[in-house]
Amino acid sequence: MKLPKDCPHLPEGFDFTDPDLLQARIPYPEFARMRQTAPVWWCAQRAGISGFQDEGYWAVTRHADVKHVSTHPEVFSSNTNTAVIRFNESISRDQIEVQKLIMLNMDPPEHTRVRQIVQRGFTPRAVRSLENALRSRARSIVETALAGAKDDGSFDFVTNIAVELPLQAIAELIGVPQEDRAKIFDWSNKMAAYDDPEYAITEEIGAEAAMEIVSYSMNLAAARKECPAKDIVSQLVAAGDEGNLSNDEFGFFVILLAVAGNETTRNAISHGMHAFLTHPEQWELYKRDRPETAAEEIVRWATPVVSFQRTATQDVELGGQQIKKGDRVGLFYSSANNDPEVFEAPEQFNITRDPNPHLGFGGGGPHFCLGKSLAVMEINLIFNAIADVLPDLRLSGDPRRLRSAWLNGIKELQVTHG
Repeated sequence: MKLPKDCPHLPEGFDFTDPDLLQARIPYPEFARMRQTAPVWWCAQRAGISGFQDEGYWAVTRHADVKHVSTHPEVFSSNTNTAVIRFNESISRDQIEVQKLIMLNMDPPEHTRVRQIVQRGFTPRAVRSLENALRSRARSIVETALAGAKDDGSFDFVTNIAVELPLQAIAELIGVPQEDRAKIFDWSNKMAAYDDPEYAITEEIGAEAAMEIVSYSMNLAAARKECPAKDIVSQLVAAGDEGNLSNDEFGFFVILLAVAGNETTRNAISHGMHAFLTHPEQWELYKRDRPETAAEEIVRWATPVVSFQRTATQDVELGGQQIKKGDRVGLFYSSANNDPEVFEAPEQFNITRDPNPHLGFGGGGPHFCLGKSLAVMEINLIFNAIADVLPDLRLSGDPRRLRSAWLNGIKELQVTHG
């Protein structure tokens, strides 16, 4: 498990999942070095630091290799150690095991069964049915941010614009009443923010928030089983002979939505706005032409999930390295989405980029993002609304990044208008 002789060494103890590193920056220079010299690289860790009692993980940084691992679930398991590459050191193995009830952390055939049920809610027709309501909400969100700005025209883009539409989309999808939506938002925030000391949220508070979502969702499922309505919950839990989710399966599905659907889209929108305002020619192009390709480039540029992991189910060779059964393998989407073998000038933010085979929605295979079309719709709707209502938006401060081991998060982005 040593670096090739021609590989420039990274600093002693360097770790792509170090939350302090990711709070400061995405390590693009180090990713580039690894793609060229050690595309599958052993990152040594102290046992237990990630919540796993092993000595580290393999960092996979090339686009082709990330796709290969993603599309071979029989060799690279999501279930063995879950897809989350780094938990807090204090987490117990029992707490990790509970997370295997989330679809993200399942392998076929169980994953196939649950996904076939859940995808009823994400058919093109189901997603289109939300469009008018979400378009109206997007416009309202931006107008409310404008009305609530300070006297100098400034406001925080994240809390006033980026957070709201993804939350509303999920709540709309599963039929959460408007009066309960703030609770769902608060719980999902606590689940994702436990690595950031500013929020003073412990692993325990994060776990409690997760169970609050599960409990709320289970009650919603039970109510729909008792009295079905014309909504997605009824389709998923009261589908009769078509197969359905149990109440607890539905609860853990909503957990997945709260992070995979809410947190990621929010961060894509925040990074997208920052990209537009630091590339003003792209903002002018967007306002003028509204290209359909913009949302995909925003997701590539943002790559809200820096990495997920798999665990080898057998000895296997990848990128010239011998991976042993039981080794953890980190899929670094932030690196894959900047691979010059795949993307021309990947360091450029180019909203007309086409084709754009980025892996921001996963590397294909069984875990390809179920809600991709909904996320793209949300990004299109919110930036259309911003371009219409706040075309003169500009930055008034640097983004403040979330401390996380695997999310590329922005927690504050001060902007101004006028």
